[in-house]
Amino acid sequence: MAKFLSAYAAIFLVMLAIDMLWLGVIAKPLYQQGIGHLMAAKPNLVAAGLFYVIFPIGLMFFAVTPYGVFPDWSRVLISAAVFGFFAYATYDLTNLAIMKNWPLSLSLIDVAWGTFASTVSAAAGKFVLDRFAAG
Repeated sequence: MAKFLSAYAAIFLVMLAIDMLWLGVIAKPLYQQGIGHLMAAKPNLVAAGLFYVIFPIGLMFFAVTPYGVFPDWSRVLISAAVFGFFAYATYDLTNLAIMKNWPLSLSLIDVAWGTFASTVSAAAGKFVLDRFAAG
């Protein structure tokens, strides 16, 4: 149980750290330009917190746990990328479908980011599981 909680913690921390860098620094101007009129002055920390608790569970369930016992990392990384792609595509395509003037370019960037962030975060969880297995 400790190895799974540790893997979850690694995914959670990596996802939180890189997403804060992405949202707070790197992509902030893109979001402000594309959807600034929709953005709240302050984020809803409860909703954000729920995302950062729930999303790593999804990565554990769909990417890390099923393939974490295999020495080959490719299954974990591909599964994490696919999970991230579908999760972020669902959000962005829904916004494109129902939101007035939602920028296509922002959706494409966001889906790419979700795919990347999911893969990197799951890799951290796989790394932790491998360390437990090694000793």
